[in-house]
Amino acid sequence: MAAQRNPAGNARSSPSGRQPEHFVVAFPGYQRPWATWIAHRLEAHGHRASLHRWDPAREQPLEDALRDLTLASGRVLLVLSEWFFQLGPRGEGEWNTALRGFIADHADQFSAVNLTNKPMLPAVAVLEPVDLWGIGEAEAERRLLNRLSLTPSAAPLPSVGSGFRYPNDPPAVWGEVPRRNPRFTGRDDLLNQVQQRLMDAERDASVCALVGMAGIGKTQLAAEYAHRFSSDYDVVWWINSDQRGTQRDRYAELSTELGLRTGSEPGERIRAVREALRKGEPSGRWLLIFDGWEETEEAARILPRGGPGHVLITSRNRGWREIADLQEVPVFDRAESTGYLMRRAPHLTAGEADEVAVEFQDLPLQLAHAAAWLGQERMDVADYLRRVRSGELSTLEQESAPGDYPHKMFTSTSMLINKLRRSEPRAVELLMLCTRFAPGRIPIGLVRGLRASGLPEELRWITSDRPDWPRALDSLVNYSVLTRDSRSLSVTSSGEPGFQQESVLMHRVVHSIVSELTAGEAREIYSDVVCQVLASADPGDPVDSRNWARYAELMPHLEPSGVLASTTDASMSLVLNCLAYCYNSGEYAVGTDLAERVRQSWSARMSPDTPQMLGLTAHQTTILRASGRFREAYDLDRVRLDQLHAAPDPDDMALLSANNGLASDQRFLGQYAEALTTQRQVVEAATQVLGPEESFTLNARHNLGTTLRLHGRYQEAYEVDLDTLRKREQVLRARHPATLHSGTACARDLRMMGRYQEALARQELGMRLHIQVLGEQHIQTLWARHNLAMCQYRAGSDTQDTRAVLQELKAQHERVYAQGHYNTLALITDYGNFLRARGWLSEARDLIAEAEDGYRALVGTAHPVPTGMQSNVGLVLQAEGDRDGALNLFEQALIGLTTVLGEDHPWTLGCALNAGGGRNFTGRVEEAAELDRDTLRRARRVLGPDHPLTLSSQIALAADLRALHERTEAGKQEEDALQRLTATLGVQHHHTLSARQRSRPYWDFEPFLG
Repeated sequence: MAAQRNPAGNARSSPSGRQPEHFVVAFPGYQRPWATWIAHRLEAHGHRASLHRWDPAREQPLEDALRDLTLASGRVLLVLSEWFFQLGPRGEGEWNTALRGFIADHADQFSAVNLTNKPMLPAVAVLEPVDLWGIGEAEAERRLLNRLSLTPSAAPLPSVGSGFRYPNDPPAVWGEVPRRNPRFTGRDDLLNQVQQRLMDAERDASVCALVGMAGIGKTQLAAEYAHRFSSDYDVVWWINSDQRGTQRDRYAELSTELGLRTGSEPGERIRAVREALRKGEPSGRWLLIFDGWEETEEAARILPRGGPGHVLITSRNRGWREIADLQEVPVFDRAESTGYLMRRAPHLTAGEADEVAVEFQDLPLQLAHAAAWLGQERMDVADYLRRVRSGELSTLEQESAPGDYPHKMFTSTSMLINKLRRSEPRAVELLMLCTRFAPGRIPIGLVRGLRASGLPEELRWITSDRPDWPRALDSLVNYSVLTRDSRSLSVTSSGEPGFQQESVLMHRVVHSIVSELTAGEAREIYSDVVCQVLASADPGDPVDSRNWARYAELMPHLEPSGVLASTTDASMSLVLNCLAYCYNSGEYAVGTDLAERVRQSWSARMSPDTPQMLGLTAHQTTILRASGRFREAYDLDRVRLDQLHAAPDPDDMALLSANNGLASDQRFLGQYAEALTTQRQVVEAATQVLGPEESFTLNARHNLGTTLRLHGRYQEAYEVDLDTLRKREQVLRARHPATLHSGTACARDLRMMGRYQEALARQELGMRLHIQVLGEQHIQTLWARHNLAMCQYRAGSDTQDTRAVLQELKAQHERVYAQGHYNTLALITDYGNFLRARGWLSEARDLIAEAEDGYRALVGTAHPVPTGMQSNVGLVLQAEGDRDGALNLFEQALIGLTTVLGEDHPWTLGCALNAGGGRNFTGRVEEAAELDRDTLRRARRVLGPDHPLTLSSQIALAADLRALHERTEAGKQEEDALQRLTATLGVQHHHTLSARQRSRPYWDFEPFLG
C-alpha cells in the first residue's frame, strides 16, 4: 500500500531554524487511531508525516518488506504492540534476525513507539521504542518528540477540537462494545471502505449495513470498527438487536448516558435519544451499532432521523438496501485466512494453513474453531483434516446437520465435544446448559445463584467454590465455543460486581450445532435448571420501570429454556410478569405474540378456568385493547367471565377484574349503555369488597368517568373524575402518573362542558407536572399535550404556533403508535378540523379522510365514531363549495347517531347543528329552522343555556329566522345569544366575534374511543 499524506494540514517551518523533517508512520491496520494522532502531532510542530499501513504478505521476505519502508525520504516510525511481530504472521526467529541484522544496520532510519505493557522480543531494544502506554496526551507528545530528537514548536497547532482524539482518551460514552479481539485479522480495506462510506454519506443517510451469511464475521467487524475508529466519535453505543425488546431497552439506556430528562417508558426514552442525536446535542459525533438486526419494519421508528453521527448495522437480511448503504461482508481472502490460522496456531506452516483455509472455504467462524482446536491441541494438520473429511458422525447426525454451513463444521464441533467429554466433562455439561438458553447473550452466572439442593446431583458442582466452574468456562472460551461478555444482570448487595454478573456470548450457528449434537442427552434436566434460573431472576414487579431492562434480557430465553411449557408456579409467574412488562413498557406487539404462544402452550396442559389461565387472559386482553384489537379482547373477556361464573366458588377479585375488562371492551366497541351498566356494577362491588380508596377501585372509578363522558353526561363525569382525583392525591400523592391522568380527565370534562378557561388552567398545570414526572415523550404526556392544544384552541388563546404544535404532535404520535392507532386517529381528526377552520382545505381533506378510513377499519361502520366522522367530512365538502354533498353526509351522520346514541346526546346535537346549516345553505330554510329550534330546545335541557353548543344552536336559529323574514324573533334570539357568549367566553373570543359577524356556526366532531 502506498504511503498516504496525513490530512492534518501542510507542514510549517521547523523551530530553531531547522528544516522540517519527514516521517513515515508505519502501522498495522488496527493501530490507525494512534498513527493518525502521531502524524497530526508531528505536523503540528512543523514536520511532515505520511501514514503507511504496513501488513506485509507472508510470502514476502521480512528484510524486503522493511527495505521498502526506507524507500521514502525521511525516517520510519514503527507503531509497535505485542501483535506487531506476528504480522504476516512470522515467527520469533525471523523477527530476531531482521532486528539484529537489517534494522541494526539502518538504526538511524528507524525509530518506534510502544503501545503495550506486554513483553516483546528482546531484540526490539535496537529500536529504542518510547513507551506511550497508559499515559496522558501531553506526556505522550513530549516523549514522542524527545525520542525523535525534535524541538517542540513555540506555538504548535492545538489538539483539542482538531478531530484527532488522543487514543488513550476514550469517547465520553462507550456503550458495552464487545472487547477488542486481539486476534482480529485483516479486513483493513473493508473497514476503510465502511468508514469512507459513512464519512461521505449525506447527513440524513449515514447508515451502513454489514450484510453476509452467518459466521462470516459481521459482529467482529463491527466491534473492530468501533475500537479502531473510536477517536472519530464522542459517543459509541452498541445495541444487541436480535430481540426487539432487548434492542429497545438497550437503545433507551442511552438517554441516561446522554443526560436526557425523560420518563421511564422505553418508547419515550428512544424518542428523546433520537431527537438528541438528530440535533447533535449534547454530543455531536456519535456511532450507533445495531448488531444482529434482521427485520427492517421498525427501522423508521428506531433509526435517528439524520444528525452528525453514523449508524452501523449487522444483519443477514439484504432488504436493508432500501434503507441503508449495503456493504457485503465476504469470506476471508486467502492471506487473511492463513494469517489468522498461523497466529492462533503458531506451529502451522504456511502450506498447512492454506490447506485448512481451503477445507473451510475461508469462512471466519469455521476457521476460528479450527484454529482453536489446532492451537490448543497442537494436532497434526493432516490428522485433523482426515478426521474432518471422514465425517466422524452417525448417519442421524449427518442428516440433522443445519444447512447454512458445511457438514465439516458440524464434524469439527463433534470432534471437540468428544474430546471434551474425555478431558473436561464439566465443560460439556456447562455447554449443554448454555444450549437451553437462547443464542446470543447468555446470563450463565445466574446459574450459580441457585441452591445446591435445587439442582440435580450431577450439576451441584456448579454452586461450589471448587475450580471446576472457571476451568470449564475457560476451556469453552479457549476453544472459541463461547466468548466472555462484559454485560451484567446483577451486582452484589454492596454494589460490586458479583458472580451472577457473568455472561457469555454464543453464536447462533454454534448454538444450533451443539444443540443438534447433544439432542436427547438429559435435555429435560438442563431445561429444568434454566427454568429455575430465569424464575429466580424475576424482579417480581413489572410495573416498576427500573426492572424493565431485566425483563427485556430474560424474555428471549423463555421459549428455548422451556419456561413457556413449564407448569411450575415460579415459571408461570415469570411469564405473567413478562406480559405485564410488555403492557407497561408499551411493547404491545411483543406482548401480543408472547401471549398467543403462551396460550397455545398452556391450553394443552391446563384447564381454562385455572387461576393461571385466567390471569393470562387478563394480561392478553389488556394488551389487545391497548393495541386497538377490541373485538378480540371482548371475546376473550366474555369467555373468561363465563368460566368464572361456571366455577362453584368464583374468586371475587377475578370477577371484578374480568368485568372491569369487559366494560372497557364494551366502551371501545361503542356499546356505551352496556359499558355504563357494567362499569357501575364494578365500582359498587369494588367499593364494598376493597374499599373506596383502593387502587383497583380508583381505576374503576376513572373508567366510570370516561364512560359517562362518552354518554355525553359531562357534568356527572366531571364529578366522578374530580372525586377520583382528590382520592388519588391523598392515596398516591399529586405527582403519581395515575393522579396526573385524573387531572387530564377533569380538564377534558371541563372543556366538554364549555368551561374553556378553567379547562385550560387545569391542563397547563397538569402539563408541567407531566413533563417533570414522565418526560416530554411519554404516551400519557402526549395525551395531555393533545388536550392542552385543544383547550387553548377552544379557549381562544391559540396562537400562530398551534399548527406547528399539532403537526409535531402528529409526528410524535406516528412514531409512538402503530399505524392506524386510535390515539393517532383522534389527533389527526382534531388537526384536520383545525386546518379546515383556518382555510387549509387540501391538507384538511386528506387528514379527515385518513382518520375516517382508519376508524372504519378499526371499529366498523356501525360504531358511533365513524358515524360522527361523516359530519367532519361534510364540513370539508361544504367549505369546498359542495353543499349538496355536505348536506347528504350531515343527514347520514344525524340519522346514524340518533339511532345509536339517541336524540339528546351532544354528538347527535352537534350533527344536527351542522345538518341545519346544510339545509339553510341549500335553500331548505324552513326545514333548517325546524331542526335548529328542536336542537336548541334539547341542548338547553341537556347542556344548559350557556353551553357553546347551545349558543351556537341559538345563533343558527336566528339566521334561519332572518331568512324566513321573522326578524323580531331572530333579533331576540341573536341578542340573547350574544350576551351569553360575551359573558361566558368573552367579547374577543372567536365564537363571539363570528356570531357578531353573523357567520354560520358549525360543530367539530371530536372522536374519542375511551
